[in-house]
Amino acid sequence: MQCALYDAGRCRSCQWIPQRPAPPGRGINQPVSQQLTAKMADLQQLLAEHAVGEWCAPISGPEQGFRNKAKMVVSGSVEKPLLGMLHRDGTPEDLTDCPLYPASFEPVFAALKPFIARAGLTPYHVARKRGELKYLLLTESQLDGGMMLRFVLRSEAKLAQLRAALPWLQAQLPQLKVITANIQPVHMAIMEGEKEIFFTEQPALAENFNGVPLWIRPQSFFQTNPTVASALYATARDWVRALNIHHMWDLFCGVGGFGLHCATPEMQLTGIEISAEAIACAKQSAAGLGLTNLHFQALDSTQFATGQGNVPELVLVNPPRRGIGNALCDYLSQMAPDYIVYSSCNAQTMAKDIASLPGYRIERVKLFDMFPHTAHYEVLTLLTRRPGKA
Repeated sequence: MQCALYDAGRCRSCQWIPQRPAPPGRGINQPVSQQLTAKMADLQQLLAEHAVGEWCAPISGPEQGFRNKAKMVVSGSVEKPLLGMLHRDGTPEDLTDCPLYPASFEPVFAALKPFIARAGLTPYHVARKRGELKYLLLTESQLDGGMMLRFVLRSEAKLAQLRAALPWLQAQLPQLKVITANIQPVHMAIMEGEKEIFFTEQPALAENFNGVPLWIRPQSFFQTNPTVASALYATARDWVRALNIHHMWDLFCGVGGFGLHCATPEMQLTGIEISAEAIACAKQSAAGLGLTNLHFQALDSTQFATGQGNVPELVLVNPPRRGIGNALCDYLSQMAPDYIVYSSCNAQTMAKDIASLPGYRIERVKLFDMFPHTAHYEVLTLLTRRPGKA
């Protein structure tokens, strides 16, 4: 992948973009095939103290144009806004030409720049603590190309102006199915606030992976690499169904991607996620599939698990980067389900958690290159309870 921003030294969000000639510096100038090899080596080192039954072949996707989401800091002036990021010294960088975004984002960015002036949305100036428009958050569905656009504002002062100007934007961009304003009044690098104001009747973006209907709402996490995420969910489905499970938990379930893929009409499944918006998406998907034994609840996953007495055969966990932690590891060891499927975006914390589950052995591991050109990756691990261990 070629990136003019990287070549000019203006963006280092991707650390591993190949260049010719290769510049000095560790970790740079790695083609995607070498990146995948390096990530596998990292994962194998992290799990070196554990016997792994099977190392599955890793999965990768497109090198560029793979992201379904753009998180753009808005800077510059109301007449000439910049959409991208701020360097540590506060210098703005326009990232609308970032090759990680699909071509379908280009007309949206092009229309948004004059729209900001039309609506009088003054970009927020971090140093001066003045202005209204902080971020633009854009998400695209692979199902039909529909998009969700969120304006992150400092206050509600410009809402009337924004609402009045929207018909022009919607005429330019009919693919915008969901449009909202998020109010984030705090002077900190926080992407969104609690309050969401909808400008469209449609509250969620329809998506579909592997024939499973999914929904994307504001303030609900959704994977940013649809191609690789689809393969991740499909792999979890295949692993779980091969075990003939009748009762499972899906902890940190988000919009329900894993649970909805794994579920069968006969299976009893409980999905737990702290985000109420994500749970609303999961419930909508379950209803669409006609699955009546699926129960999704907006609770803390650790608190839910440690308060239950009914032991499932399998527990699937998909925690944030911090991992599942000691409390949940201890409880899973005591509860002793037959299987644990661990999906991780941080193999370091996953390895630490597995070390805290001595009653389980690693049946198989599969790496998913969700984040090309960086050192990050996703990994799916199947843990099986050792005979005689509780």
